[in-house]
Amino acid sequence: MILIVDSGATKSDWIALDEKGNQLFLTQTLGLSPEVLTREVIEDRLANNFELSKNREKVKGLYFYGAGCGTDRMKRFLKGIFSVFFPNAKADIKEDTFAAVYATTKIGEQGIVCILGTGSNCSYYDGHQLFQKVIALGYILMDDGSGNFFGRKLLRDYYFHKIPQSLALKFEKEYDLEADVIKENLYKQPNPNTYLATFARFLIENKDHPYCKGVIDKGFQQFVNNNIMQFELATKVPINFVGSIAYFLSEELTTVIERNDLIMGQIRRRPIDGLMEFHRDTI
Repeated sequence: MILIVDSGATKSDWIALDEKGNQLFLTQTLGLSPEVLTREVIEDRLANNFELSKNREKVKGLYFYGAGCGTDRMKRFLKGIFSVFFPNAKADIKEDTFAAVYATTKIGEQGIVCILGTGSNCSYYDGHQLFQKVIALGYILMDDGSGNFFGRKLLRDYYFHKIPQSLALKFEKEYDLEADVIKENLYKQPNPNTYLATFARFLIENKDHPYCKGVIDKGFQQFVNNNIMQFELATKVPINFVGSIAYFLSEELTTVIERNDLIMGQIRRRPIDGLMEFHRDTI
């Protein structure tokens, strides 16, 4: 049995395949980002999943694509956890950008591959290798155009009284916006980036409101400026996306991409299906 995992900051999709490539089970855990979670939290999330716990000794190969796995230190951290939980498995850990590449771009084809979900990222794929010019520094300093980026923007504008009153009242009805609640989630609870991203739903649901249109447009333009345009071939190759923000705001994203003379490629909400196809071909 092999396990294929697409792990974002919010949730992780797991698919188990047998030696012939047949699907054995599909399951989910909460996100397993090593940058923001302790060993104990990750171990609990694995142990609390019935399918994973029941089959953990049967797993021979683990292909893990995860947010926060871009450095050797984070890879070693996760490998240490997986070696105990899956004692018979050889773990191959890559950052989540590789999942996006395998899900949207064929081997041998060039493209720029972007993640726009809870967080954000952008890489160039030359058909064989992946290249990044900007080292991602996480949700506090980067993640332009992501769910947590838009959530942070909404909260700031609400407290600075920059959201139109009628929309602010609607915002208040849908979320607990007490300062103590917000600070508790941001500074004392795990996954503050995921918490911020929950507010992006409001932006999506009200995307036709002029205020929301402006926030979305500026956020995507900032992502283009700071991430996509770093590559010299940006206007020559398709720009592919994975992630819920890209998926649910695909029209708005396409408008920004085309306005910048870029070529819109594929948009996938989740890369896990593409990953399954990729690994079936390599079994």
